[in-house]
Amino acid sequence: MSFLLLGLSLIFVLIPLVLSKTLNLGLEKDAVVATIRAIIQLLAVGYILQFVFDAENFFYIFLMVVLIIGAAVQNARKKGVSIKGITWKLIVTFVFIEVLTQGILLGLNITPATAQYIIPISGMVIGNSMVLSILFLNRFTSEIESREAETELILSLGGTPKQAIHRPLISSIQASTIPTIESQKTIGLVQLPGMMSGQIIAGADPLQAVMFQLLIIFLLLTTAVVTSAMLGFLSYPTLFNERMQLLKPDKQ
Repeated sequence: MSFLLLGLSLIFVLIPLVLSKTLNLGLEKDAVVATIRAIIQLLAVGYILQFVFDAENFFYIFLMVVLIIGAAVQNARKKGVSIKGITWKLIVTFVFIEVLTQGILLGLNITPATAQYIIPISGMVIGNSMVLSILFLNRFTSEIESREAETELILSLGGTPKQAIHRPLISSIQASTIPTIESQKTIGLVQLPGMMSGQIIAGADPLQAVMFQLLIIFLLLTTAVVTSAMLGFLSYPTLFNERMQLLKPDKQ
């Protein structure tokens, strides 16, 4: 695709702008900002990836993965400011997910140890983990607030913090993983996933595209459950003090 054709595709941005203006939706500014940011960020990343792919240097691959994790942590932490130490909890979770997934992929020779595979797959895995973290933290903080009386009652009756927080924790883990699981039930029927569609458009064998997409689906399922469970069990102990009392949320 040339830059001219890319410019012509901006008509798909113009249509929602016109609708927003006509219906007084007030989305014009956000849509324009989002479009400009997407263009700048993706073009910049494209040139950076071209350099990294050509260099085939593991140090550059490492820096790219660190950048991905750093950006994901910065974005996800906003939803968990009431949880003490949420930043390092997110870092530990994302690093563990990266090590787990890449360790299996590279250790079993499922994918080659090249920038062409490591960086895109890491981006998809960490990106999904970030979204799951946001979903989990949003639901978990809401559950804690809505069940505060129930939690304190369990504690007053001699229950441990783990027992007191069990229902909100499990409910939050389940709620955050449901979108991933449900979307996978209809994949290929309702939608063709982006990675698979991209490979087919680029001329890849459809069967090979399907196999790679299935690999990503399996990765994202692991990412969804491990991220929510790990972040949950890292977070809940900091909600209580040394006297096993529930701490009031710190709304920053």
